Parts: sequence; C-alpha cells; structure tokens
Amino acid sequence: MQLFLEQPDYDYAMRGANGASALVNERELRASFIIAPRTLVEGWPVVDVRALTPDDLAPLLALEPELVVLGTGERQGFPPAQTLAACLSRGVGLEAMTNAAAARTFNVLASEGRRVVAGFVIGGG
Repeated sequence: MQLFLEQPDYDYAMRGANGASALVNERELRASFIIAPRTLVEGWPVVDVRALTPDDLAPLLALEPELVVLGTGERQGFPPAQTLAACLSRGVGLEAMTNAAAARTFNVLASEGRRVVAGFVIGGG
C-alpha cells in the first residue's frame, strides 16, 4: 500500500486556536483576523464579540460566504441580535463558537469546498 500526502486545494488552514492566539498554516497570529480558504485578513479590529456590529461584518461579507463561522475567543459568546440579522438578511448563516471549535469547523467546511469565511476574536472579552 502506498500512502500519499494530500495537500488541500485551498491556501489557508487552521492548525489550532484559543483565546490568545491562532495558528494559520505555520504562522502564529495574536490579534483578531478573518480567514477564508484563499484569503487571510489580519488586523480585524474586533476585541469583543458582544460588541460586534454589522459594520464589523462588512469585510467578512465582502468575501461572499454562504456561512460565517465566528470564533468568539476562549469561551462561546454571541453577537447582538442586529448583527445576526445583518447576516440572515443577506441569506448568510452565522455560527458562533469558541475559537478551538471554529478552527475545526472552518477546516472541515473548507475541505468540502464550501464558501466559508471565519472571523476569529483574539485577546478580547
């Protein structure tokens, strides 16, 4: 039996995440960021998911996802109702979960070829 290392057909993969940092490919990030299978946007100015506004979602929605995965830090949190409504009114789902769960979910969806975009809140409340 021959074994082959199969490379993903996307550019960015999550190797892990917690409330203080995330590992994207082989790069450690210590500030909030946005990731899609072919895009990495560093310096997303969000530090608290509870204060997330519809305007904060604009760079994620500009990537035209079918689903937004929101990594809320070390603990699961939820954005305000109007922020959730901003996604739903565009027909885009939004799932909020811990950063560790969001990293795993992003990888699964990206490997399935889904149009997924994730926002990770790092170092905030």
